[in-house]
Amino acid sequence: MNNNAPDTRNMIYFLIASMVLLFGYQYFVTGPQQKKLEAQRAVAASQSASSSSAAVAAGLPVGAPATLTREQALAAAPRVAIDTPSLRGSLSLKGAIIDDLYLKKYKDSTQPNSTDVELLLPRGSERAYYIQSGYLGQNIPGLPDDNTVWTVASGDVLAPGKPVVLTYDSGAGLVFTRNLTIDDNYMITVEDAVANTGPGAVAFSPYSTVIRYDMPLHPERTGVVHEGAIATFPNKIENGKVDRYKTQSLKYKDMVKKPDEKLLKDKPSLGGWFGLTDRYWMAAVIPAQDQAVQFTAKTTVQNGKPIFQSGYQDQSVTVAPGQTWKSQSHIFAGAKLNAQLQAYEKDLKIPRFGYATDWGSLQFLTYPMYWLLDKLYGFLKNFGFSILALTVIVKLVFYPLAHRAYESMTKMKQVQDRLKPKLDDIKKRYPDDQQKQQEATMKLYQDEKVNPMAGLGGCLPMLLQIPVFWALYKVLLLAIEMRHAPFFGWIKDLSAPDPSSFVNLFGLLPFTPADVPLIGGILAGPLHLGVVAILYGGSMWLSQQMTPTANVDPMQKKMLAFMPVILTFFMAQVAVGLIIYWIWSNILTIFQQWTIMHRLKVENPIDNGVAKIKALLDKKKAA
Repeated sequence: MNNNAPDTRNMIYFLIASMVLLFGYQYFVTGPQQKKLEAQRAVAASQSASSSSAAVAAGLPVGAPATLTREQALAAAPRVAIDTPSLRGSLSLKGAIIDDLYLKKYKDSTQPNSTDVELLLPRGSERAYYIQSGYLGQNIPGLPDDNTVWTVASGDVLAPGKPVVLTYDSGAGLVFTRNLTIDDNYMITVEDAVANTGPGAVAFSPYSTVIRYDMPLHPERTGVVHEGAIATFPNKIENGKVDRYKTQSLKYKDMVKKPDEKLLKDKPSLGGWFGLTDRYWMAAVIPAQDQAVQFTAKTTVQNGKPIFQSGYQDQSVTVAPGQTWKSQSHIFAGAKLNAQLQAYEKDLKIPRFGYATDWGSLQFLTYPMYWLLDKLYGFLKNFGFSILALTVIVKLVFYPLAHRAYESMTKMKQVQDRLKPKLDDIKKRYPDDQQKQQEATMKLYQDEKVNPMAGLGGCLPMLLQIPVFWALYKVLLLAIEMRHAPFFGWIKDLSAPDPSSFVNLFGLLPFTPADVPLIGGILAGPLHLGVVAILYGGSMWLSQQMTPTANVDPMQKKMLAFMPVILTFFMAQVAVGLIIYWIWSNILTIFQQWTIMHRLKVENPIDNGVAKIKALLDKKKAA
């Protein structure tokens, strides 16, 4: 073993960690964008093989062609307004469809006068997104469908404490009633009733489904957060009992590859819930939890664009003459606030509803990270300061291990500096025999009672923090509480990249880099570099300078010196909250390294800099 072994290994581990980040960028950012383009090509290619008749025959209804503007679609049918503290919009009496919802508490951007987030879009419009509940059956005269216009029996606005009752008389012995109530947040309760006043029994299957035309307008591009169909259903049903529920999801980009196929093909369920989810918002249909249903997620193609669908169909119901069938279900349409989801899960007994938030495979880290950040925010009232406080907590947890590792590395550097003449002599004695060099070096270490592996622990604290780093990254991406959460100054959204750029001198020049002709995409993409990323690069460089190393060859030095530059440009693309965490972590690490090196009287950049400044001041004073 040569005398460079510990530092070489440390360098290798550092490079591995860095490459994980770099390849992660390729996999999670560039990769999904390319796959999306391929998926769109696949949809276009499959258009000729699909037809609207096949789509309708596949089970739950798909809906009318989307050709109208939003205003035209809203005017195409009579409507009932929806107005709550959290939602505004309307439901269409044509088909009794909920297809017009805005989220009052959330804006499209951080810009002044930004509009409310649009969740559901009218059926018939270009990017229609709606929730439809109805009945399927054969040879039933007057069974309501997409084009049936319901009548308002009572209520003019659906609001908390103000229900709306819709009715429809088939004219053939069936009277349909739908009672809608809504809470202050995002849950709608649907009470359906079908009265059979005819001479014979009638059999039908109730259904409820979420339908979306085309991909989200602003899809989540990292691939880290789930967007697409989501379903919670029993893992196994035995003797009418559920052993446990599980949650399954299908990304839009995967659904679009298999048009006209049932991707969750008529799976049986007892209760559960089903829907389509985005990064922060979700629309879901929830049957009665004792109701046996079949659920499906599928994609059809219409006019070259995908139509996504996720919903359920009840078992066939038979209503005898003179009898009335009744059922209660729920519809969720809104923001995925963790506390609210868990409250619905508890109060309405909706299984795993809190899992609508995609905590990922590292949930044991991600959720506690979110919980702790949320608690810190409750005290500090600023998520930026909460991230700083969280960083201190993480550093305290790792402090004993990090302290021993840095101290061991520092002492190892002292030993190697002391033995450097003897190590150089070994190289001169065996210039062309690596094996002899290693044997002589090991014997020297044994004689001096030196453990050459002692410096290996220096990378361990950094490696152990990578899962924590990843968990925080996930939280910043998926937790709606982080969306548009400001820090101070120009940082208005901790979940987005730093908007400042060196290209326009961080806002001093009156233009936006992304708007520069021909090269705007490059300036706002790979070459984007803001204030926070530059601070990160500086803190990483200083931390690297403070890390004890010995006998590193020139090539290794060049590679290590270039690493902060690479990672600075990479980090400029990620959420600014994540960079703030890493900068503060680097600063705390630098302070910890300095205290050890200063105590052991080991040369370091900070002490050297202080000494130079002091000498300069003394020189000026003497002059």
